[in-house]
Amino acid sequence: MNECIMRYKQNPIIVGIGEILWDMLPTGKKAGGAPVNFIYHASLLGVESYAVSAVGNDERGDELVNLVEHIGINHRIARVDYPTGTVAVGLNHGVPTYTITEKVAWDYIPFTHSMHEIARKTDAVCFGTLAQRSSTSKTTIQKFLSCIPKDSFRVLDINLRAPFYSPEIIKESFQFCNILKLNIEELEVVRSLYPIEGMSISDAGRWLMATYNLKYLILTAGADFSMVLSPETISYLETPKVDVVDTVGAGDSFTAAFITSLLKGATMEEAHNKAIERAAAVCTVAGAWTNHT
Repeated sequence: MNECIMRYKQNPIIVGIGEILWDMLPTGKKAGGAPVNFIYHASLLGVESYAVSAVGNDERGDELVNLVEHIGINHRIARVDYPTGTVAVGLNHGVPTYTITEKVAWDYIPFTHSMHEIARKTDAVCFGTLAQRSSTSKTTIQKFLSCIPKDSFRVLDINLRAPFYSPEIIKESFQFCNILKLNIEELEVVRSLYPIEGMSISDAGRWLMATYNLKYLILTAGADFSMVLSPETISYLETPKVDVVDTVGAGDSFTAAFITSLLKGATMEEAHNKAIERAAAVCTVAGAWTNHT
C-alpha cells in the first residue's frame, strides 16, 4: 500500500542531504557531492528538489551557490566558518579515485527551521555515510530523517569512501532507510558485517531487505549489470555500452532517475530502465553534471 501511495504523488518533493563540494578533476573543477548530484538529476527530471548542505564563506562557496541557483536547483545551503569542500579526483581508465579534504563546510551542516519545514513535506530523501563522518552533520541528517512523513522514501546511497566509514555508521544508517543503494564493491564490505558472506548476491540482498524491512534494494555493478529487488520481484538489466569519459556521479544519477520515476508513477521495471539510461549518459561526459560545470 505504501508503494502505491508514494508512486502517485501529484507534486513530489525530493531532498538530497549531505556533502556539496568541488570535484578537482584532471580536466578542471566540477561541482559535485553525491547528495547534490542526486538532486541535480532529479531537478532535470522535473520534480521539486532541494539540496541541503553547507559551504564556506569563501570564493569557492560563492561559486557553488551561484551555480546551484543559476541552474535553478532549490537549496538550503548554509554558510559556515569552514572552507568549502574539495575532493581531488584521479582517473584510471575513467574510474575515479578520491582524496577527500577533511574539516570542511559540509562537515558542519546546521539543522535549521527552514530544513525542518522542508522535511515535513519531503516525499523522498537521499543520504549517505560520508557526511556522517562528523558529529554535527550526522546529527543534522538524522534529525531531518526523523522529521519526514513515515511513508516517504528514505534512500541510503551508502557511498563508502575509505577511511570515512565504520561498521557502526553503516549499521546505524540502515536503521534509518527503507531503500538501500550500493555497488558491488560496497556489497562486499556489507557482507563482512553480517552472516551473508556465503550467499549469492540476490540471497544477500533478500536477507538485507527482510532484516531492515526495505521497500527496494538497488545494486549496481559498473559496466556489467544492475539489479533492483523488491519484496515481491527482481529486475536485472545489463549495463548499456557507451564511450566512457568517466563514471563520476553515474550512481547518483541512477538513483535519482529511479526514485523520480517511481514518484511519477512508473513500475519498478520502468524506473530501472530510466535509471540505466540516465547513468549511461552521465558516463559520456566529464564530471557528474551533464550540462553544467
